[in-house]
Amino acid sequence: MTVEMLMDFVKIEVLFRLLVAFFLGGLIGYEREKTHHAAGLRTHILVCVTSAFLVTSSQALFVGEEPIARIIAAIITGIGFLGAGAIIVLGDKVRGLTSAATVWATAGLGIIIGLGVYFEAVIATILFLFILKIKIGKKSS
Repeated sequence: MTVEMLMDFVKIEVLFRLLVAFFLGGLIGYEREKTHHAAGLRTHILVCVTSAFLVTSSQALFVGEEPIARIIAAIITGIGFLGAGAIIVLGDKVRGLTSAATVWATAGLGIIIGLGVYFEAVIATILFLFILKIKIGKKSS
């Protein structure tokens, strides 16, 4: 196998990972968008694709597990700040907690897609969508 063939394969793999992240992040974002939540389609796609891109890039740029682990830790920390901005406390009511959690989950999804773990990513997406359908009790308006 020549270097050019190897580089073409790597480019195709990176493109595939980003497209999978776009699609799976989009499924979660679509669910949030159609139920009228602030963090919707674009937010979830951006978080998932960016997480996948950062992990995929770190694999290409760095040798060894430590640099990749640092990138993953940085993604998780950064998403924590983004999620915190989605949470609003009004008196005794907390709003945005599920939106913050879905953004965090979508970042995790992007991380595993970036690592090339597709089967688990699909299963996680199905589980996330199922969890978002669970309704217990009535929400007060």
